Amino acid sequence: MLVLGIESSCDETAAAVADDKKNLLASVVFSQSEHTAFGGVVPEIAARDHLEKVTGIVRETLEKAGIGFEDLDAVAASAGPGLIGGVIVGVMTAKAIAAVRDIPFVAVNHLEAHALTVRLGTDVPFPYLLLLTSGGHCQILIAYGVGRFKRLGATIDDAAGEAFDKVAKMVGLGYPGGPKVEACAARGDPTRFDLPRPMVGKAGCDLSFSGLKTAVRRIVDSYGENGMSDKDRDDLCASFQQAVLDSLCSRLKNGIKIFKKECPDGRFLVVAGGVAANKALRSALEKLAAKNGLTFAAPPMNLCTDNGAMVAWAGVEHRLAGLSDSLDFSPRPRWPLDPSGKR
Repeated sequence: MLVLGIESSCDETAAAVADDKKNLLASVVFSQSEHTAFGGVVPEIAARDHLEKVTGIVRETLEKAGIGFEDLDAVAASAGPGLIGGVIVGVMTAKAIAAVRDIPFVAVNHLEAHALTVRLGTDVPFPYLLLLTSGGHCQILIAYGVGRFKRLGATIDDAAGEAFDKVAKMVGLGYPGGPKVEACAARGDPTRFDLPRPMVGKAGCDLSFSGLKTAVRRIVDSYGENGMSDKDRDDLCASFQQAVLDSLCSRLKNGIKIFKKECPDGRFLVVAGGVAANKALRSALEKLAAKNGLTFAAPPMNLCTDNGAMVAWAGVEHRLAGLSDSLDFSPRPRWPLDPSGKR
C-alpha cells in the first residue's frame, strides 16, 4: 500500500510517500522563511506560499519515491486543526488527486499525525501515554488506537512551544525560538533564576505556562535599558527550560498513575510534536519513564516538526483500519483529538 501525505497546516509545505511496511519512500519539506521578519507566522502569507509551492512539492516527492500518481493507493492531507487558508490548500490538492485517480481520500487530524508518527519508525503498540507538545498545542493523552484518544489534561493558556517562542522574542533571539532557547540553555545555569513551576503539586494533568512566561518578562524588564548580557540570557533560558521540564514531568507523573490504572498492559510513554525535538525534554522523559516502569519513545528528530511523512503514515494507519473520507469533507480550523474534552 502506497499513500501520499500532504502537510500545509502552518508554515511548512510538505509531502511524503509511505507504505504499509513502515517504509518512508520519500519526504520533501519546504519551510517558509518570510515569517521571521514578523516574529511569527502570518496566515495570509503562509496560505499564498502553500498555494504556490504545493504542486511542485508533490511532484518532487513522487519523483524521489520513483513512482507516479497511478501507483498510489490513497492520498491523505492534514485537514485541521491549523491555519485554515493553508489547510484548504492541502486538502483541495489531495481531493483533486483522489478524484482524478479514483483512490481513497483520508482527512488526517494534524494532531493525530504527530501522535502516530512514533509508530512509523518504532514498534510501539497501543495503548500508550502521550505528551503532545508543540507551538499551538500541549496535551497529555492516552492513545488507544487510530482515531481513539482520551485527553487527560491540556494547557489552560499557552502551549509549551508558544512559551518557548515568546521567551526567545523577549531575550532577543528571534523566531522560531524553540531551538534557539535550547541552544542558549545548554550553556546556562538552570538554577540561577527562581522561576515558578506552574501546576506542580496540583491534582490532574492540566498545564499552564502563561505565569512562567510573565515571570521571565519581569526579569528581562528588570535589566532596564542596558539589557541582559549573553551570560544573563543563557542562564535565564536555562532556568526557563528547566521550569518547563519540571512542570511537564510533574503533570506526567499524574498521567502515568491514570494510565497504569486504565491500561495495565500499556508499556510506553511517548512524546510527539515540535517540542519533542528538545533534547533536554527527551532526556527528562526517558528518566521519568524508566523510574515508573515504562519505555520512552519518540519520533526521529526530523519528524518532530511538521512534515509530510507523519501525514502519509497516518493515512496508512487509517487505510489499514478500513477508514477513509468523502470528498465533501470540510477542512477544520479546530479539531480536538478527544471530542469529549472540555477544551
